[in-house]
Formats: sequence, C-alpha cells, structure tokens
Amino acid sequence: MKSRLRQHYPLYLLLAPLLAWYALFVFKPMYGLQIAFKDYSVFLGIENSPWAGLSHFRAFLGSEYFLRVLKNTLLISIYSLIFSFPVPIVLALLLHEAKNVVFRRAVQTIAYLPHFISIVVVCGIVTNFLAPTNGIANLLLEKLGMGKIYFLADADYFRTIFISMNTWKEAGFLAIVYIAALTGINPELYEAAVIDGASKWKRVVHVTIPGILPTIMIMLLLKIGELLEVGYEAIILLYQPVTYRTADVISSYVYREGILNGRYDMATAVGLFNSIVCLLLLVVSNRLSKKYTDNGLW
Repeated sequence: MKSRLRQHYPLYLLLAPLLAWYALFVFKPMYGLQIAFKDYSVFLGIENSPWAGLSHFRAFLGSEYFLRVLKNTLLISIYSLIFSFPVPIVLALLLHEAKNVVFRRAVQTIAYLPHFISIVVVCGIVTNFLAPTNGIANLLLEKLGMGKIYFLADADYFRTIFISMNTWKEAGFLAIVYIAALTGINPELYEAAVIDGASKWKRVVHVTIPGILPTIMIMLLLKIGELLEVGYEAIILLYQPVTYRTADVISSYVYREGILNGRYDMATAVGLFNSIVCLLLLVVSNRLSKKYTDNGLW
C-alpha cells in the first residue's frame, strides 16, 4: 500500500476532494439518523433527547397522509419510467443516425442546455407558460375558442406538467450517456449487417440496441433505486394546497414536517423509511437483472 501511494500519489490527491466531500456530506450526517428514534429537541441536542423507539415510524405509517404521499410518489416515478426513461434513448439513437455532423452537434448542445438551468428558473418558465391570464398555453386555447384553464391549480394536470418539465430538462443530458455507449459499438458489426442485407431499422434493432443494452439496464436499475426519490424542489415550487391530492410526495412531506413544522424527528424517520425502501428496491431489481440479463450494478 505504501509503495502504491508513493507511486500514484498524484491520482490519490485528485481523489481526495471527492472522498472529503463524501465524508463530510454523506457519511458524517448519518450520525443524525438516531433522531428518527428519539423525541428530538433542539435545546436538548441529539445525545440528551429521550429515546422514542419506533413511535415516529408507527405514527407515519398510521397517519392519514401515508397512503397519499406513497401513492403520489409511486405514480410519478412509474409514469416517469414509462414516459421519460425512453426519451434520452430515442434521442441518442436519432442523433447517432444523423449524418450531418454540424446538425448533430447543434441539436445535442441545444438538448442538454436545459440541464444547466436552475430548477427555480425552469419552474418560473413553466408557471409563466401556464399562467391563467397571459400564459402562452391559455392564449392558444383562447385562440382555438376554448376556455382558459388554471393548470397549476388543477390536481389532475400536476403529474403531467411535472413529468413533462423534468423530461424536457434532463433528456438531453441523459442522452450523453447513451451516445457515449453508442460510440463503443464495434463498426465491424454494422459492416457485417450491411453485407447480410440488413436495413437501417434492422441494424438499429439487432446491432445498436443490443450494443447499448448493458448501459440501459444500469440506468434503469439506478432509476428503480430512486423510485421513491422524487425531487422535492420542483414539487414545492409548483404545488399548492389545492393540488396536494396528486402532488404531495414523500420528499415534500418531509420538507413540511421538518422545515415548516419543526418536527425533525418525524422528518428523519420518514426520510430513513424512504431510504430503506429504495435500498431494498435496488437490491431486488439488481438481482433480477443479473438473473435474466447478466447485467447489474454489482
């Protein structure tokens, strides 16, 4: 170990900031997980707060909000898997088939730029776009002779708006992963397919998609592992009490309990419950993937 450290110390120095970040912001905060098992008081601190056992978990599982937030979280995540997950793959395939290099690079750049826009700005754009009085969407509806709709105040529209916004924001950036995987496919496979008389569509089906299938499976596993991790920032910026029926998710519930209501113990318990379920989903999905496709995270 000492000889390797002396020989490769520049590489270890490059790795040091990442390890420090993980130690400070990932592993160190785990000490606070014990708050989930205590009647936490800011004035008493973690050590002196009395133990409460599993009472916060039982309170959450028995609350009137449990089924609502769990259902909304699962539906948003499942709909995202169905409608959003394939979009970066299709975009990468289309860019890969484009022959004009300038056009391909321009489209790729334009597609992944929204990823770098702040979520606050994106939600502001969506709010203005769907504004009930002068939003572009309602102005178009008015021109078509239809009545205006206050989209963000209608719970039935929330999931569609949220998923569409995230798809537009992240599809281009996620496509980079699949574009990188496409460049790793052996060109001789395409040449052999052409010699065998395969059409462009059959080359995509029998060469391109199998070539990036391991990458697709890895990304799918990561997505399944985050099935209950719906980003609370966009939810909080877009939802309001009248849309809680379809918009309130586990992460937004944790925000309200912890930050707004000051119930840090309950918020920690719910967050820990969420993390445990995500871990179990990731382990089960990885095992199934290894069994049926020979691809997995480990």
